[in-house]
Amino acid sequence: MNKPTPSQTVGPFFGFALPFEHDYEASAGRNSVRVEGTLTDGQGEPVPDGLIEIWSDDEFARCRTDEEGGFRFVIARPKGNSSGGEAPHLEVAVFARGLLRHLQTRMYFPDDDRSNAADPVLEAVEASRRGTLIAERDGAVLRFDIRLQGERETVFFAI
Repeated sequence: MNKPTPSQTVGPFFGFALPFEHDYEASAGRNSVRVEGTLTDGQGEPVPDGLIEIWSDDEFARCRTDEEGGFRFVIARPKGNSSGGEAPHLEVAVFARGLLRHLQTRMYFPDDDRSNAADPVLEAVEASRRGTLIAERDGAVLRFDIRLQGERETVFFAI
């Protein structure tokens, strides 16, 4: 019998296997944004043992979720891909208990209505579900909650 791979186990193993303190801080420059959110399961309960990774351009950050499913990042705001018509966005990977493979999604910026409307990936998503991919402004912070299932489930992509 073969040993299970990490993607075949049901964590939580992120807390001890990936010890990192400040990997959520990818950028401290003038163009950086603070992103905060909560990872919740199908019942709306927080997922306290998840791992969220985000990246864009040449920056990468990761954060374990806390006891309330919370995560946070500081990362440079991406410029977008004008040649491909894509609006500025962050790529997001979600690792959590019960997932055999990580989930892939995107976070778009709330103040880019024009470029969001022309983005070919957002355009391919059912209009009623696009809001799950767009962060909400909460003062100086961008709020991006990730819901694994249920009402307002985040749109995930098969890559």
